[in-house]
Amino acid sequence: MKRRPGYYVARMSIVGILFLGAWAAFFLIGDSWWQLAVAAFLAVMFAQIALVSHDLAHRQVFRTRRPSQIAGWIAGNVGIGMGYGWWMDKHTRHHANPNHEDLDPDVNPDVLVWSTDQAGKARGVAKFIGRWQGFLFFPLLTLEGFNLHVAGFRSLFTSTLKNKWIEASTLIFHAAAYLTAVFLVLSPGKAIAFILVHQCLWGVYMGSIFAPNHKGMPTLTGNDRPDFLRRQVLTSRNVRGNWFIDNAMGGLNYQIEHHLFPSMPSTHLRRAQPIVEAYCAKLDVSYLSTGLIESWAQALKHLHRVGAPIRDAA
Repeated sequence: MKRRPGYYVARMSIVGILFLGAWAAFFLIGDSWWQLAVAAFLAVMFAQIALVSHDLAHRQVFRTRRPSQIAGWIAGNVGIGMGYGWWMDKHTRHHANPNHEDLDPDVNPDVLVWSTDQAGKARGVAKFIGRWQGFLFFPLLTLEGFNLHVAGFRSLFTSTLKNKWIEASTLIFHAAAYLTAVFLVLSPGKAIAFILVHQCLWGVYMGSIFAPNHKGMPTLTGNDRPDFLRRQVLTSRNVRGNWFIDNAMGGLNYQIEHHLFPSMPSTHLRRAQPIVEAYCAKLDVSYLSTGLIESWAQALKHLHRVGAPIRDAA
């Protein structure tokens, strides 16, 4: 549980240098189709900054709220245009009740359905997509980058979001700077292609990180309230890691440990993993750990299976 200031200084410095280097390359290359390679690299950098923002929100970097919030606004709002306040509110509710159909915003049936009960009640877009959502999941992730921007702006009009003027000004600054740079350097056709490649790949990367964590795991409803350990462990899935997966997923492949100890520095989760797994075995609590490809397969099979009521009705 100890802080790792040296690790986060190094991590944020490397990500920051690569991020600024990508934009420097963007301006140096100019009006060229090679900019699509820069767009792909920036998609990776946007995801890495989002992962840093995640750790900031959980106070893994700073002990107190204010410096965490300021750094979150700089990284999330200014850096990648993802509303820090909106995301933190949503993610806090997710951590309190993971995979609870009534309480976890990440399993709202707005576009996809996550259980057969939701499929039986699906309407509108969710009903239309739900039939073949297992096949459509990754194609839909190409829209997730755009959705993250829109959700941040949409949250400005809710009554619960705090510091609205800071949230609004930083999000507007990012959008204005991003669009000005892209359309100033590139011709309109190349600019649109750049935005599509960048935002679509960013969305796929983000979804590929977060989908394996809970999708396809048991969901809770109504008064289902197991104790804290079981509520976090039984609804989460680990992805077995190596140095590449650990860095690509920002440590969130150790999702069970992260949910049990959300303020633990992400670089320590791999050390906690064998301790937690052994403790769960001692208590006979199911503990799921799979490879990355298998985690995606399990999530997609689950999505296809729960869409059966919609297909049967059709």
